Amino acid sequence: MDFKDYYSIMGLERNASQDEIKRAYRKLARKYHPDVSKEADAEAQFKELGEAYAVLKDPEKRAAYDELGANWKAGQEFRPPPDWDAGFEFSGGGFTGGDGSAYSDFFESLFGHDLGSQRADSRAAGRHTRGEDHHAKILIDLDDAYRGSTRDLTLRAPTLDREGHVSTKQRTLHVRIPKGVRQGQRIRLSGQGSPGPGGGRAGDLYLEIEFNPHNLFRVDGRDVFFDLPVTPWEAALGATIKAPTPEGAVDLKIPGGTTTGRKLRLRKRGIPGTPPGDLYVSIVITLPAADSDAAKKLYRQMEQELAYDPRSKLGAYTS
Repeated sequence: MDFKDYYSIMGLERNASQDEIKRAYRKLARKYHPDVSKEADAEAQFKELGEAYAVLKDPEKRAAYDELGANWKAGQEFRPPPDWDAGFEFSGGGFTGGDGSAYSDFFESLFGHDLGSQRADSRAAGRHTRGEDHHAKILIDLDDAYRGSTRDLTLRAPTLDREGHVSTKQRTLHVRIPKGVRQGQRIRLSGQGSPGPGGGRAGDLYLEIEFNPHNLFRVDGRDVFFDLPVTPWEAALGATIKAPTPEGAVDLKIPGGTTTGRKLRLRKRGIPGTPPGDLYVSIVITLPAADSDAAKKLYRQMEQELAYDPRSKLGAYTS
């Protein structure tokens, strides 16, 4: 997937004002509209122009695009970094407003999600003076979900100056992360959204939880998974070994005859809750390296003394 330079598509500098963006769109829309244009690729140009305008006319999309795309060039191979939008605060219906699928894969990869889909609609509820809700995705550690924590979180949000230029401002909030919080769950901070017009009640801020990558553990709902390396003799003969969990090491019994891929369940050792999740241990049998004369001798002895053929069941396919 190639990076799209929306400013270049619209013939604009990156510091263009919102009024300049509107004027450029009107001019180019007349030039490339398929109903009137004589350009050979008018339809494709008009669609690309519409996508660029959908991003640059919206201060929230534009600020996020500017922050991500400052070091990319048009046509350069592009993949958005994981959780690139974490900590970016936005209002209303989120980045897309439901239009992500109408544009390119590039647009979809950046804005094809709508964290604000559960926002309250003040007008529909008759609350004309309530401010808009805000939304942001935040990254926490798995330990925060197990134990709960209090963290200072810095969020970034777009702002417009008097000349219509977009920049980002930051604010830091002191946030309590509740024990047992799940990935995808929202934490509501009352009154931390947009101020209400005319002195009305402020909207709320919803923080969507994502976990930072962990070097051992993977998360699915409240269940936690990890791969446990064991020796061939531990797997064959059985053993009790120390196994890590997010709450500390436990003694784990490995049944004799265990094979790679076998899953052992530690009940109620997943993310706390009602009910709590489980912790699943996937066994991975590892082999010692034959990096010494003694190790090589032992492997040759096993080859000679053990009647073991791991391909015996392949039958004719190995003939």
